[in-house]
Amino acid sequence: MGAAKYHRVLLKLSGEFLAGETGFGIDPDLAEAIAAQIGPLVKMDVQVAIVIGAGNIWRGKIGLEHGMERATADYMGMLATVMNSLALQDALERARVDTRVQSAIEMRAVAEPYIRRRAIRHLEKGRVVIFGAGTGNAYFSTDTAAALRAMEIDAEVLIKATKVDGVYDMDPMKHPEARRFDHLTYIEALNLGVKVMDSTALSLCMDNDLPIIVFKLEPPDSLERVIRGERIGTLVNR
Repeated sequence: MGAAKYHRVLLKLSGEFLAGETGFGIDPDLAEAIAAQIGPLVKMDVQVAIVIGAGNIWRGKIGLEHGMERATADYMGMLATVMNSLALQDALERARVDTRVQSAIEMRAVAEPYIRRRAIRHLEKGRVVIFGAGTGNAYFSTDTAAALRAMEIDAEVLIKATKVDGVYDMDPMKHPEARRFDHLTYIEALNLGVKVMDSTALSLCMDNDLPIIVFKLEPPDSLERVIRGERIGTLVNR
């Protein structure tokens, strides 16, 4: 296999990747499986930053359905992402991958505050950096946080891991006839309303010409194959 095509990347993970069979909570075995995919990248001298969601712990939509204030629901989700970040950090460090968690909401006892220049320095030293607590602001998703952090650290690509092998015109889990796209422009993705990322995140990537790769986090070497430039999943760019 060839050398790495990308040398600084931001990986966006759904919190659901950490959930067990119940779809809730954190399964240490699954955290270790993710760490096992990330470790080889560090050995290839790829600088890796990560943003992880909170769907395995808290979904703000549930709170809203019960009349919860939107900002409160969003802040609860941000705190849940820090829990996931710490779980992934633990799995990575047990796999001998030096890792730092930076949080957009200060909680110095468990994570560094987010400081852009410090994050870049960690990456340059070969450390994986996990960005927790989203953007630190309500009304913004972890997709948007991923796009924002990717641009702040000058990532070459935003890689979004999913449970399907790319972007489809409809849910392939419900519609076997769904068509998969190998490539989409930002405008096509926005107009089709496909669930690549939310419109704010997509627009941010489009305005700053940041390519997005959407792929399935299986088999175990799938992430490494993306980093080496193999055309798997769906590429979204101009």
